[in-house]
Amino acid sequence: MMILRSAPASPFGRKVKIAADLLGLHDEIEVVFADTSDPSDSLRGQNPLGKIPVLILADGTTLYDSRVIVEYLDAHAGGDRLIPAEPAARWRVLTAAALADGINDAALLQVYEKRFRPPELWSQAWVDRQAEKVTRGLAAFAAAPPSGARDIAHIGLACALGYLDLRFAGAWRDKHPVLVAWLDAFAADVPAFAATRVTA
Repeated sequence: MMILRSAPASPFGRKVKIAADLLGLHDEIEVVFADTSDPSDSLRGQNPLGKIPVLILADGTTLYDSRVIVEYLDAHAGGDRLIPAEPAARWRVLTAAALADGINDAALLQVYEKRFRPPELWSQAWVDRQAEKVTRGLAAFAAAPPSGARDIAHIGLACALGYLDLRFAGAWRDKHPVLVAWLDAFAADVPAFAATRVTA
């Protein structure tokens, strides 16, 4: 049995959970809550960065971050499932997945600015810079949404849009009807998306 250290609202942890479900590995993974703010949490011994998600294999080996974990799970399930083996397709999918991860990173940095810094130290310029990254990333995906068989780029984008719904009240939706339709189709096709949704 593998152990996934994560937290319900983490878009990166959600990505791993959805990937595991699509690969048929859901029953091989136990999800154990990790508190990134608690110095006594064993997470810091599993990942020196104290970040989630972390996958602990049966032999105690730890894997992080979500990109590495999904690649491991894909290989564990036989390979060429969520990450194409063919070189041109592989680089295309991994680049799109990196863009989705970048949207998540920029969204998280906006949240963390006000969660972990006192009001007198908030930087609106910093928040605006991160918001611009999200805006450009969404525009790129709206122009060319992931298509074809579900892969890591699909999962990454769905989790990014889900996180924007969770933390930014879905403000992206009015400007991106193409992505709204895309996410609706993904959710209808991938039950794990709804199963991993949180509201707070």
